[in-house]
Amino acid sequence: MVLDAIFNPVLLPLLHLLGPTFFIILLSLLVSLLVTFAYKWLTDQEMMKTLKEDIKRHQAELKKHKDNPKKFMEVQKQAMSKNMKYMTSSLKPSLFTLIPLLLIFGWLNSHMSFEPLQPNTPFTVITYFVEGASGNATLVVPEGLTVLGENPKQINDKKAAWQVKGKTGEYLLEVQYNEKSFTKDILVQKENGYKQPVTPFKDSLVTAIEVPHEKIITLNLFGWKLGWLGAYIIFSLIFSMVLRKVLKVY
Repeated sequence: MVLDAIFNPVLLPLLHLLGPTFFIILLSLLVSLLVTFAYKWLTDQEMMKTLKEDIKRHQAELKKHKDNPKKFMEVQKQAMSKNMKYMTSSLKPSLFTLIPLLLIFGWLNSHMSFEPLQPNTPFTVITYFVEGASGNATLVVPEGLTVLGENPKQINDKKAAWQVKGKTGEYLLEVQYNEKSFTKDILVQKENGYKQPVTPFKDSLVTAIEVPHEKIITLNLFGWKLGWLGAYIIFSLIFSMVLRKVLKVY
């Protein structure tokens, strides 16, 4: 993948060194620094400061004139004009940082949502069928993978499941049912990385093939277990507020 070629040499060693929680803390800090400096350098800070003060002043006036509809509408119009100007001025740094953020989020989503399938460790392959499906389904695996136990498997309660293990590598699983084949790609490796756990199918007797992965818990707040995205949002909000105040970014 292109994102792996760009980010793996730098981000994977950091992830392995720091672990998920401290890795996200560091990444949130670095991204917050990038975004904060982009706003500082790509906007007229004197104008932004004035606009922010005007917006705050208009908000106070709106409260004061809430019983005077005519004056309220007049102040509201001025406030909307200032808000629009502030938002327009913020657009340039937002666009500047959008593409790097999307690329980083794409990498995080493919490396930090789930634990990888470990080599020589059994994992489960589940095939889901439509209501009324019956008979047997066969799981065909390439060289490097081994199906453990019975194969073919009888469909029971609209699904059939197999235990599989294998060596490090990228593989294509094939489920054969009713003279048709359905495929699912998987990645087996020690390093963080995986294919999407569920592959859906439309208009067929097979509705989906799932290879369950254990979710990565990046942050545990008193029993509230968060993945990378929730942890990133919390840390980036904290860092952004502190950095904007310290660097006087408006």
